[in-house]
Amino acid sequence: MEPNTEKIKADLRAISEDAKAAFGGLDANSLNWKPSAESWSVAQCLDHLILTSTELGPAIDRKLKGEEPTFFEKYSPFTSYFGRWIKSRLAQDAKRSKAPSKSIVPPSEVGGDIVERFCAENERLIAKMDEIGKLDWDKTVLTSPFLKILTYDLRDGLDILVEHEKRHIRQAKRVMNASGFPRQAAG
Repeated sequence: MEPNTEKIKADLRAISEDAKAAFGGLDANSLNWKPSAESWSVAQCLDHLILTSTELGPAIDRKLKGEEPTFFEKYSPFTSYFGRWIKSRLAQDAKRSKAPSKSIVPPSEVGGDIVERFCAENERLIAKMDEIGKLDWDKTVLTSPFLKILTYDLRDGLDILVEHEKRHIRQAKRVMNASGFPRQAAG
């Protein structure tokens, strides 16, 4: 079993608890409020994380089923570079960038149950971690579901997932701290 399995589970649980504490008491109006037309709301940040996790799931499932690596997964000389680069950009809150796929851009209005759905998606991942922990995280290479020429090892992929969640939780908290944020509790 991969030793970092428990760390990833703990990170995902901590992120879910942070989201519940920060956003769980907000009503749908507050969750969907945006500081500007170009900005995302708290709900959109959480929905984006659900959509991203949903897109990454099949790539991991293929590895769990033992499917053969693709050409790029076998031969890309940039696999470890891309993984490290993406992780560092996420951890640094580097300059805002557009989502790499329209499939993970959340709609303008998101349901008021978004916090629960986000936490449920993290629980789904946590439940799958013991199975994922049986893979060799350094030798298992994933293709990004968003840009097919990007590859990274499973270790980096899971670290990217965690850092991506942390980044968007920080973004959602900045929305709450923006001038004009409607501080209403869910009723």
